[in-house]
Amino acid sequence: MSFSRQMSNEDEEMSRTALSAIRAKEEEIEKNKMEIRERVQAQLGRVEEETKRLALIREELEGLAEPMRKEVALARKKIDSVNKELKPLGHTVQKKEREYKEALEAFNEKNREKVQLITKLTEVSQLILKSFSFFYLLNIVIGDSV
Repeated sequence: MSFSRQMSNEDEEMSRTALSAIRAKEEEIEKNKMEIRERVQAQLGRVEEETKRLALIREELEGLAEPMRKEVALARKKIDSVNKELKPLGHTVQKKEREYKEALEAFNEKNREKVQLITKLTEVSQLILKSFSFFYLLNIVIGDSV
């Protein structure tokens, strides 16, 4: 019996040691779980804060965007209004350009006619001068012979 008692004591001792080791591992696991839980909670807290900050920033941006939308709409209305005013002016400018081209063509045509008339007048003047010179010489020749 003493051998079995001794075995039993050794078994008990091993059981206690094993149990102690298991408890130590469980405590270590529990400690690790608590540390991880605390880190996760801290991270979640930071995430919540950042989410709130993002929401505030989004609200501020929307607040800034609203007046910009109004300004853009107002600018578009002004552009449309100016375009409506410019459209008839554009037609008027095109009409005036056509009239100017027609007037310029007529002016150039009259100028060409003027040049032709001046050329003819110069030719006629030279003929008249030659005729006068001829009659003058003829008069001198006839006058001398009479």
